[in-house]
Amino acid sequence: MTKLLKISKYKPSIFQGRLDFASAQGGMSLLMEHPLERIVVRTLSIVLIALICGYLYFVSASVLNVIARKEALAQTAKIEGAIGGLESRYFALSHGIQPSAGTSLGLSPVKQTQYVYRLGNVGVATRVARNEI
Repeated sequence: MTKLLKISKYKPSIFQGRLDFASAQGGMSLLMEHPLERIVVRTLSIVLIALICGYLYFVSASVLNVIARKEALAQTAKIEGAIGGLESRYFALSHGIQPSAGTSLGLSPVKQTQYVYRLGNVGVATRVARNEI
């Protein structure tokens, strides 16, 4: 008890401050929770969780798009190789065909050529009923 009395006789330094919330308007105190504090904390935590979920979604979507792009490029290269082989085979086979080979296939030469011409728009679409697919 004597030590407590001895400590109490020292004055605080001028650099030590004191928070006096009792004199503030409305009697604010750090010991009491502010009425809006729970709402603000919940709102901020929901926003933080939404931002984290959005970040994870966009990162995973980017990774999946990169993987899909690599697969598409691989399939494109494979298809281009197949097309190149088919083109070379077509050109090799087309050199052996002569106009005289048409008669052996049952084709006849065209003597009179007639072309069809329609006035107006060529690309006019017909009307489709609403319930038709």
